Amino acid sequence: MRIRLIVLGLTFLLAAPAGARYLLVPMDLAQTDHLKAYGHTFHALQAGEKVTWLLNYRGGSFLMRDTARARTDARHMGVLYEELSQSDVQRIQETVRQENMEEVLLEKPPEIVVYTPPNMQPWDDAVTLALTYAEVPYETIYDHQVLRGDLDQYDWLHLHHEDFTGQYGKFWGSFGLADWYVEQQELNEELAAEMGYDTVWQLKHAVALTIRNYVEQGGFLFAMCSATDTIDIALAFLEVDIVPAAMDGSPIDPGWRAKADYTQTFAFENFNLYTNPMRYEFSDLDTSDYAAIRGAEADYFTLFDFAAKYDPVPAMLTQNHVSVINGFLGQTTGYHERFLKRSVIQLAKVEGTDEVKYIHGKRGQGTFTFLGGHDPEDYQHRVGDPPTVLDVFPNSPGYRLILNNILFPAARKKPQKT
Repeated sequence: MRIRLIVLGLTFLLAAPAGARYLLVPMDLAQTDHLKAYGHTFHALQAGEKVTWLLNYRGGSFLMRDTARARTDARHMGVLYEELSQSDVQRIQETVRQENMEEVLLEKPPEIVVYTPPNMQPWDDAVTLALTYAEVPYETIYDHQVLRGDLDQYDWLHLHHEDFTGQYGKFWGSFGLADWYVEQQELNEELAAEMGYDTVWQLKHAVALTIRNYVEQGGFLFAMCSATDTIDIALAFLEVDIVPAAMDGSPIDPGWRAKADYTQTFAFENFNLYTNPMRYEFSDLDTSDYAAIRGAEADYFTLFDFAAKYDPVPAMLTQNHVSVINGFLGQTTGYHERFLKRSVIQLAKVEGTDEVKYIHGKRGQGTFTFLGGHDPEDYQHRVGDPPTVLDVFPNSPGYRLILNNILFPAARKKPQKT
């Protein structure tokens, strides 16, 4: 059974014996390793402990019982913690009650799975890097397992920077003769044939639909980079060939424009496709060109400030020790606001523009969260670039946004008064 999001206070802590002590893992600038702090909290949940996530309190700090395991784990991981008495906890509770803060009870660690091809390199995906560095366990899954129903075993799914349109990332123009590109194409064509599909795009569209069904049934989806827009492109054109002949040998459906169905997508609507195989873009909803013009020195985005008591979900997803974060490019870097559905919640934006970087929404019983860009600490990650070493970036605010998402499914909500 999937975990359902809900919010609860410090009652379980205050019910402890009078002499009991607690640990606060601060998430403001005092924290020595913000990223491993998420892993530390995850480990506490794995051990059967309950943890309170203090939204907007010192950067979204974590409060838990003082146990030998929690202390040892923190020391091993280099995570800063502070010892608290019960009266200290009561003072925190009073502060939270009076300010724009909220107490969220984390109870059960979610089962995490990453959708990723078998030939993926660990440094190709920022989420895989983040989970590994934070020491959070996860499993991997790909098309075979998705289509046979294995997603039902997991609470939280991350999408690798996949191309669900079946165009191999639109690298044909620049890398069509490269060994890795040819290998990727051959692998996908063999996989499609093995699974009974005539083309790769038909396989990928079927996978996209299965993932949407997973979300509608209560799953939590997180995606970055090209996975965010290509899954919606695939869903909008489920039975339509939108792949240039240069890539799959068959022409694009000449009536593709009239066959778009944006009711099928998660987040985006009314976008137009780029069907030129030489163009390294999927559609006009992406803002990569705008970001490239700004350049690394002038590229940053701002997190929205949410009322934690009334909007706990977006507040959870935006917890950070800073509110302005350095931008980073990807094949899909951000989203033009005009293409967002009205139901989508904007979590972060480039100020003074229509460029939205981070979004969240519901679909059926589940949720999706999309973050544009490839790697928060590698401004313009290129094919063949060396991996990001997160030991150098233990306090990365961009990577914190990724890790906020893994705790989101563990939350419970305060019951309403009758």
